[in-house]
Amino acid sequence: MNRPIRVLVAKVGLDGHDRGAKIIATALRDAGMEVIYTGLRQTPEMVVNAALQEDVDAIGISILSGAHNTIFPKVIALMKAKEMNDVLLTGGGIIPQDDMKALNDLGVGKLFAPGATTTEIADYIKDWVKANRSF
Repeated sequence: MNRPIRVLVAKVGLDGHDRGAKIIATALRDAGMEVIYTGLRQTPEMVVNAALQEDVDAIGISILSGAHNTIFPKVIALMKAKEMNDVLLTGGGIIPQDDMKALNDLGVGKLFAPGATTTEIADYIKDWVKANRSF
């Protein structure tokens, strides 16, 4: 790989709790990735457009608001419409197991619950990119 893995970390919707997203962004940067943090109150369209402009390998969405069943399907639909088929959509937060499974079935990658380690998240992204992206 000629360049570092590029990851866009986003907070979508009205969820204003960004401490976890900032911790993940720092941990991914410490793991050697280039991280773009969008800040709070992004729309799905803003996230996908930023990911396209930044040529990212992965999008990570932190969500604690309970809107995961609205936001993730919207983001994955926008990614498919823009033919971003080789970009990972992952994330984490307060998401029930059954909802995680349904979102995975839609094409969302692994979702991380509270308690997941930053190493686990970084390793997942690295492994996915290695298996699914060519540089």
